[in-house]
Amino acid sequence: MSLGPIPEYLLPDNAASEAGRLAIGGVDVIELAAEYGTPLFVYDEQHLRARCREAVAAFPDGVAYATKAFLSQAMARLAWEEGMLLDVATGGELHVAQAAGVPADRLVMHGNNKSVAELAMALDAGVSRIVLDSFDELARIESLVAAGRDRPDVLVRLNPGIDVHTHEYLQTGIADSKFGFGVASGDAHRAIEMATASSAMDLVGVHAHIGSQIFLADSFSKAVGALAPFLNAHELDEVSIGGGLGVAYVTGESAPTITEWAESVQAACAEHGIVARVTAEPGRAIVARAAVTLYTVGTIKEIDSIRTYVAVDGGMSDNPRPVLYGSGYEAFLPRDVGADRSKTVRIVGKHCESGDVIVGDAAVPADTAVGDILCTPVTGAYGHSMGSNYNMVLRPAVVFVGDGDARLVVRREDYSDLTRRDVGV
Repeated sequence: MSLGPIPEYLLPDNAASEAGRLAIGGVDVIELAAEYGTPLFVYDEQHLRARCREAVAAFPDGVAYATKAFLSQAMARLAWEEGMLLDVATGGELHVAQAAGVPADRLVMHGNNKSVAELAMALDAGVSRIVLDSFDELARIESLVAAGRDRPDVLVRLNPGIDVHTHEYLQTGIADSKFGFGVASGDAHRAIEMATASSAMDLVGVHAHIGSQIFLADSFSKAVGALAPFLNAHELDEVSIGGGLGVAYVTGESAPTITEWAESVQAACAEHGIVARVTAEPGRAIVARAAVTLYTVGTIKEIDSIRTYVAVDGGMSDNPRPVLYGSGYEAFLPRDVGADRSKTVRIVGKHCESGDVIVGDAAVPADTAVGDILCTPVTGAYGHSMGSNYNMVLRPAVVFVGDGDARLVVRREDYSDLTRRDVGV
């Protein structure tokens, strides 16, 4: 396999080649690697802000950033500053958003198994919405309100039973799912009736999330069609289509823009006579292409007539998606952005797993060598947030770049962090 230079559409908005070297936001990434070490997540801050603004314009009735894609205090503050609400799914995500200074009334509380403590935390904070996901949760809210807490506004999460074209682990709207109330089973009707009748909550609308990494706008139109009878029958004021919009990760892929996605959803709502507020929760589409990950090549192992392994100083601890979903990525050398990528290699990490693969069949320049900085693009979503300390590998730093400056937003772990919670008994 031989490929040309890395396609520009896989790079952040403000990426450029300066004397052949990659710069993002006016900052040379090889210099960033020297200053902050590798692995390193580098985010184009203006790219992030532009996608947030696009989402706010595309969904004027309200749009929440799905923090599960990537969350830090800097990211939470940025999304809020640009007019987005924030979707938080755990007490931890709620805590980070509040620590960043995001007002509670700009938060939407999600999660399929919210504990009593997490619900109490959300109610005490005064979040904008709680997305109701089970009958157990409904009972927990009733108990908490009976104990003196204010009644929340809720959305009922419906499971429309739609099979979308994505990895099975990313399907969340099929009948066999841990998420939401099934439409086909009748649970959706029963949940809406119970929430409507409850004195402990105010039902304001319904919610659906059919999956992640979805490229076909028609899938969202089908979801709208499944939700329409509930909205129209109960005269509810809001429908959230959730998130899940796909992004291009490899050469030849393409995906709808946030604006195109919103237009298709709104057209489907009009077709089905929905007059409610239409909201959404993009995550990946906001952050994925905004970032690249930088690694240092540590070893190159040639196995005659089989393959070449290029091992880097990260791996499944900073990007578990290839291991979990078989996700595809590209790679290139930022010292020569325009170089042809004529050599096929397997890029692997440093973990004690044969499955620790970052790019199974990567095209890289033929002169790739030990000590090179290697870059994988479109790593802004579900890398940092799903990272781990497997093999006690230190988690990477995160920097935001823009206008020629870089700022550290998450410091690299050091060895003392590995024993900070270990009581040593």
